[in-house]
Amino acid sequence: MTVLDFHARLGGGPDAAGDLLRVMAGRGVARAVVSCGGLLDPVRLARQVAEGGRAEVRAGNELLAARCAGSGGRLLPFYFADPVREVAAYRAAAGEFRGLEISPAVHGFRLDDPCVAELVSVAAAAGHPVYVACLGRPGARTADLVRLARAVPEATLVWGHCGHGWLDLAGLEEIAEVPGILAETSGCLTMTARRAVALLGPDRVLFGTEYPLQEPAVELAKARSLGLSEADLYAVTWRNACRVLNEETTWTPPLIGPAR
Repeated sequence: MTVLDFHARLGGGPDAAGDLLRVMAGRGVARAVVSCGGLLDPVRLARQVAEGGRAEVRAGNELLAARCAGSGGRLLPFYFADPVREVAAYRAAAGEFRGLEISPAVHGFRLDDPCVAELVSVAAAAGHPVYVACLGRPGARTADLVRLARAVPEATLVWGHCGHGWLDLAGLEEIAEVPGILAETSGCLTMTARRAVALLGPDRVLFGTEYPLQEPAVELAKARSLGLSEADLYAVTWRNACRVLNEETTWTPPLIGPAR
């Protein structure tokens, strides 16, 4: 497979980019979209996913961009924003990034907050896709993402993990009629990923790993197990991401040293 991982993270370690690049090389992943990771302790994050809550944390977006700049185009940085307080900061820095991620689980906002629509409009103007992982509570459900997509129809939204939980078949039905929303497959069941391709079509599904929380080899095995044609597998693991990111599908990695 030719693979562009649409959802990976960099932690704060001194060689986080190098660690990721070595894993990518070992698993056959050519390029990866990366956002800041490690904003919350995993136990706290799990509690906020289940119970709600807001963390007053800021991502290290400037460091992330610098580390990606040393990767020769292998790592594509996404700005991780708190919509409540970072609209202006993201607008100013958008040129250094390739997309935007927002997380109701981390920052505790609702998708119907006016600041979210404003932030997503900034992303659309910059040509950035917006990655969102929905939750199972009011204000952050798939139905709320659908309403956001209709409020900002020029935006490209990515429905992280194929929805809330691992079997969000109902969420797939909800996004099916909104062409501006694509599904990303990290963490979901094989059945859910297969249904996403069947219902949305292969051009609206993106492969992702959720590295380092998930071993990329697991997600690659899942992608191979879907029973897709060679053309459809190429769309899911490479071509669609290139289209969303305005990248050439014929990208060739340069000869470079280790990332900073």
